Parts: sequence; C-alpha cells; structure tokens
Amino acid sequence: MKIRLIAVGDKPRSWVTEAFDDYARRLPRELSLDLVQIPTAKARTRASQGERALKAVDRQDWVVALDETGRSCDSAALAAKLDGWRNEGRTVALLVGGADGLDAKVLARANEVVALSNLTFPHELVRVIVAEQLYRAWTILSGHPYHRA
Repeated sequence: MKIRLIAVGDKPRSWVTEAFDDYARRLPRELSLDLVQIPTAKARTRASQGERALKAVDRQDWVVALDETGRSCDSAALAAKLDGWRNEGRTVALLVGGADGLDAKVLARANEVVALSNLTFPHELVRVIVAEQLYRAWTILSGHPYHRA
C-alpha cells in the first residue's frame, strides 16, 4: 500500500524532515509513506495551491483532505481507516493545505475530509503528526506495543 502526503509549503526545517523520515522508515515495506511537496513560491493563492495539489493526485487515488472542517477520529478509528484502505489496495493521497488551508476544489475532490484535532497546528508540524499517527495506526493493526491506550 502506498500513501502520499501532498503538502503545500516551503522546504521544511531539518527537524521536520528528520521526524517525518523517522516515522516513515518505521513503517513496513508494504506500507510506504512519501512526501510530495507543493512549493508556495510557485502557488501563492489558495486556489493555485489547490490546483497544484490536485495535479499531484492520480485519478484512482483515494483522496483524504486534512482540514479543520472534517470529521475527527481517534487513533483506533484511524487504524480502522488504514485497514480499509489497505484492503481496497488503492494509493491514498493525504492533502494538507498551506497556511490558509485547502481550496474548495480540493475539498470537493476529496473522498473524505478528516480533522486531525480541534487544535490548530502549523502546517509544517502536520507532516510529523500525520507520519506519527500513521505509524501508530499500523502498530495498532499489527499488535505492536507502541500504542498503549
């Protein structure tokens, strides 16, 4: 199974890249997590950022928009989603907007809209949170002791 995190934003600081890569490396080979960067310099408006993000999405991808308007889920629910995505065998595209969020066209294309939290996070930090939560979801599914709820 392949998951692509499509994120609008400038080149992340080194600690963000290191943390994202650390969690991505912890995932098993059959569950790859890749970051697709949409630079803000080439897409200054939310609409142009959305267009560029959607160009990175393949037609058959299952698109999940990460947006504050979405439905919240806990780690167990995310694990259940991950299990369902894995069983369907599709590539999952997780879309993260820039500082101003996702364009309405992105939300309209999404198969589902998920809120990570009621809190507001810097979009750069969301990359790390998503990677960690995907790792946590995998550990729940595999019975690994990482998740101790």
